[in-house]
Amino acid sequence: MFDIVGKRYWFFGLSLLIIIPGLIALLAYAVPNQATWLAIDFTGGSVLELQFSGAPPTEDEIREVYAQLGVDVATVQSVGQNGVQIRSREITDQERGQIEDALRRREIVFVENQFSSVSASISSEVVRQAALTVAIAAGAIMLYLWFAFRQLPHAFRYGTAAIVAMLHDVAVVVGSAAIFGWLLGWQIDSLFLTALLTVIGFSVHDTIVVFDRIRENLLRRRGMRYEDIVNHSIVQTLDRSINTQLTAFFTLLALALFGGASILHFALTMMIGILSGTYSSIFNAAQILVVWENREWRTWFRRRPAQQAA
Repeated sequence: MFDIVGKRYWFFGLSLLIIIPGLIALLAYAVPNQATWLAIDFTGGSVLELQFSGAPPTEDEIREVYAQLGVDVATVQSVGQNGVQIRSREITDQERGQIEDALRRREIVFVENQFSSVSASISSEVVRQAALTVAIAAGAIMLYLWFAFRQLPHAFRYGTAAIVAMLHDVAVVVGSAAIFGWLLGWQIDSLFLTALLTVIGFSVHDTIVVFDRIRENLLRRRGMRYEDIVNHSIVQTLDRSINTQLTAFFTLLALALFGGASILHFALTMMIGILSGTYSSIFNAAQILVVWENREWRTWFRRRPAQQAA
């Protein structure tokens, strides 16, 4: 039998290696550049996307046109071939028309691909609702698992371990989004939030499958070491967990390859989240139960006997 539980600290270390680059990107890029990283769904403002028939005007020219109308431009980004996306404070339809007229007076030929605008009050409400949704989901998961495993000693541990695994997946997904934003200029929007909440659902579902098998084996195999029961339960559910998640993964891969640019970010976010959720359910959540049962943190910082003798 595979000794998965015996290598738990290797798996914890791998999780850190995956999470740390994302945290670095989050602190070094995303937090200082929120106006660039967060879409207008979260910050408010207007986005005007123009497609030019020839070479697009320079960023300075675009900023000059906006400045003539007293509008500050946050970012100017290239989109596809000869396309430009301009993000600014919230502007009215009249101001948008004036901006486009000013560009045409400079004999610049273009067509408008997209214009969207979100007020600051709506964007702040989106942020509050997003945070509240995640908090309610975490609390509901913990209460449900505590109730579902109430027959076992320390039932609250199962809910806590599931939440830790869920936070692992949130950190991986958000960190990946920060890396993509840093390297590729991607933004997170309300569709990203949808993907994140879906990932949480997948992660918790897979964790519950493993925990449910642990519960069954604890009742059937009384007297067996706890970590052996956990290891046996993981091995029993390994094929099911991997096969279930691979089915969803390949479907999302097809969407990413053939679904077009509009859902590419959503599909990639989901793919990363599903891989992370499968990993955390098998290699993190169940292992946390073993660490907690053995109270292993009491020996983490103790010197080994050989070191003490030296």
